[in-house]
Amino acid sequence: MPRLIESPSVIAAAGNKPKKIEEFIGRVNSETAEVSIARMTSPGGWVEPGQTPEFDEYTFVLAGELQVETKEGVITVRSGQAVIVSAGEWVRYSTPSPEGAQYVAVCLPAFSPDNVHRDGV
Repeated sequence: MPRLIESPSVIAAAGNKPKKIEEFIGRVNSETAEVSIARMTSPGGWVEPGQTPEFDEYTFVLAGELQVETKEGVITVRSGQAVIVSAGEWVRYSTPSPEGAQYVAVCLPAFSPDNVHRDGV
């Protein structure tokens, strides 16, 4: 039977500035471990710690620019573009431009603090 998700849960975010994570589907809001789908809103100048997650992450930028740093280099993902980061790959996300960014992140399996493996934690 279809299940309506009426509103997201707001999740605490890592990083140097406040970033809003609205989880629609995932471990917190829908008790779904297989996938998480969240809308992210990050301010200009936001940077999170690097991480080596156990999940594949599919990110679609709705507005602004998202910078994706890996060991191979840096990718700037602009509004209307997407990026895929594979599980086990080191990555650091940021929004260095003043307008920040709004984007949707899909993680398979679902994101959790236990499977993200942030640097220094």
